[in-house]
Amino acid sequence: MPVSWIFFGPDGVLRSGWRFAVFSALFIVAVIFLSIVAFTIASPVGIETGAGSATFLLINGVFTTAAALLIGWLCARTFERLPFSSLGASLSSGWLQNLVIGSLLGAATLSLAIGIAWAFGGVSFSVNQAGASAILQTLALTFAVFFAAGAAEEALFRGYIFQTFDRSRLTLFAVVLTSLLFATVHNANPNASLFSWGNTFLAGIWFAVAYIRTRDLWFATGLHVMWNWMQGAFFGIEVSGLRELVPAPLLMETDSGPAWLTGGSYGLEGGIACTIALLISTALIWFVPGLKRSGS
Repeated sequence: MPVSWIFFGPDGVLRSGWRFAVFSALFIVAVIFLSIVAFTIASPVGIETGAGSATFLLINGVFTTAAALLIGWLCARTFERLPFSSLGASLSSGWLQNLVIGSLLGAATLSLAIGIAWAFGGVSFSVNQAGASAILQTLALTFAVFFAAGAAEEALFRGYIFQTFDRSRLTLFAVVLTSLLFATVHNANPNASLFSWGNTFLAGIWFAVAYIRTRDLWFATGLHVMWNWMQGAFFGIEVSGLRELVPAPLLMETDSGPAWLTGGSYGLEGGIACTIALLISTALIWFVPGLKRSGS
């Protein structure tokens, strides 16, 4: 067996594992470089850029998205002779429809999880008295932050990493690997637990199924962004352990527990109400016909 077999398949294309390794190395370098540039510019003008701040997440989201798409495109073109459109991030036919449907389903899935927790007495809500101006400003600013963060995670985890294994007929491996990575990076969030890790892994499968059904990133991004934004800005619940991002939500949550139901101080992703909602939504995406494939 020739040594080249380790690196190249029968078609002469670099094997998917090596493509993943090259992408990962280049992505890390690109993100570090872009982050240094961005935060070097932001710090002297007095912009709050501490880890976990809204500005940090916004800047990090924008540059992570840019790096994931740029490096993904370079790898796709170099190793597999594929255009940028292969990443599923182009404004091709059906992209807006998929984004809108994904956003609506993301809002419905979150509402289902909250409804389950509310029905069993775990959570209740009251209208925030912070004032219309503060609430509207929070809704607008947090949408920008959550859109940047959601787009970044989808471009990274359901972008080239997922797709290059999928093209090698390793779809199940791609789903498991990217969901593991997605869940594990959230372990650094405040109040993370084994339960929250499991739900975040399940969310990774949810997003992967959304990509498989549409072959673009817009549907999964809609799911992701609307879940996070509505959870924090509408219902006043911690988003994966983060509360400070949303200073004046529309509603104020009272969490009566138990934590295994509501997620406690981590937010819905730490409880079984989230598990049930994600399972139902994933099945709906997989079995219900009518989703538009990108470019079709």
